[in-house]
Amino acid sequence: MSSRNTVVRSLHDLGAAAWFGGSLMGAVGVNGAAAAVQDPKERAKIAAVGWGKWAPVSFAAMGAHLIGGAGILKANRGRAKHQEGVTANTVTKLVLTGAAVGATFYSGALGAKTAQGDGHSVAGATEPTAATPDDVAAAQRQLKYLQWALPILTGAIIVLGSQQGEQQRSTQVLAGLGSKLLSRAGD
Repeated sequence: MSSRNTVVRSLHDLGAAAWFGGSLMGAVGVNGAAAAVQDPKERAKIAAVGWGKWAPVSFAAMGAHLIGGAGILKANRGRAKHQEGVTANTVTKLVLTGAAVGATFYSGALGAKTAQGDGHSVAGATEPTAATPDDVAAAQRQLKYLQWALPILTGAIIVLGSQQGEQQRSTQVLAGLGSKLLSRAGD
């Protein structure tokens, strides 16, 4: 790969930004709007339609981030192996990315379950009422927490990406390589 990786970095960063922003907007905007609908029997439908419109964009953002991340990892594999701190950051970011992918798919499955509440009274997208069917209410209770886990996970991914950018400063590269060499010499 060339020394410039603008396309894969852009895919990585824009994908993460869209994934983060969309999940946060959904938790605040879509779910908030659904809760404000006058008829409690329409709330589940409104939330399901909103999240359904976002789903293809979310998957595209997630895919762009994953493709970009793979490209960056390939381009920087030597630095990731030899510069102190880069391996830990990369492993942490991979774990968080896996958790975010899992949370995205699980949220989608729970969202499909809550959509079955269409026509039943719900207080909001993630808040059941006594009249909400039990399986829908159970999915809503899980989504109440999961809706915030996704922006937290994707936000942490963005922060780690920023840290990786800082690790590429020439002073950081030299210090990290030196520390890694000294630790290997001591082994």
